[in-house]
Amino acid sequence: MTAPDAFVHESAYVDDGARIGAGTKIWHFSHVMPTAVIGEHCSLGQNVFVANHVTIGHHVKIQNNVSLYEGVVLEDHVFCGPSMVFTNVKTPRSEFPRNTSADYAATLVKRGASIGANATIVCGVTIHECGFVAAGAVVTDDVPAYAIVAGVPARLVGWMSAAGDRLDFSASDSATDTHGHRYTLAGPNDVRRVS
Repeated sequence: MTAPDAFVHESAYVDDGARIGAGTKIWHFSHVMPTAVIGEHCSLGQNVFVANHVTIGHHVKIQNNVSLYEGVVLEDHVFCGPSMVFTNVKTPRSEFPRNTSADYAATLVKRGASIGANATIVCGVTIHECGFVAAGAVVTDDVPAYAIVAGVPARLVGWMSAAGDRLDFSASDSATDTHGHRYTLAGPNDVRRVS
C-alpha cells in the first residue's frame, strides 16, 4: 500500500499493510509498522520509528531519531525536530507492562505545529494549530493555538503566527504577520487568526 512514487530507502523497513502516500520519502534505518498511515509528501529522516495505529497527515517533516508510538496523531504540515520524544504511557513499569491500546494515552499534534529538537511531549496532550514547542522543552499540558512554549515544564512565553513570525500584543490585542494575516488576542491563552 505504498504509493508508486513514494521513496523508501533500501535500509528502511515498511511492513506489509502500512499506507504510505504519494511523494513521501522514508530514509535510512527507519521502520514503519503494519497499521501506520502516512500521508502525501512527508519526509521521515534517518532512524524514525512509526508504530501501529499512528496517523501522519500530509506534508509532515520528521527529523532524525524520532519515534512515534501508538496513540500519536500528527495533522498536516507538522514539524518534528531531531531527537524529540513522544511518550504514550503515563505510568510505565517494566514489571507490570502496559502494552495494550487501552493503556496508551493519545497525543494530538494539530495542523502547522512545530516541535523543537530534543523536546519531550508527555502523552495525553494536544498541541493546537501552529503551536511552537521550543527545543528541549517538556510539554505536560495542552499547548494553545499559536503559542510558543519553552522550559521544563513548558510554559507560555509568547505567540507565533502560522508563518513563523513572533506576534507582539504588548500595545494592542491585534497583530499582523509579514504575510498580512491578522491575529487577535481573545484571552490570556487564546490567540485567533482573523484574516
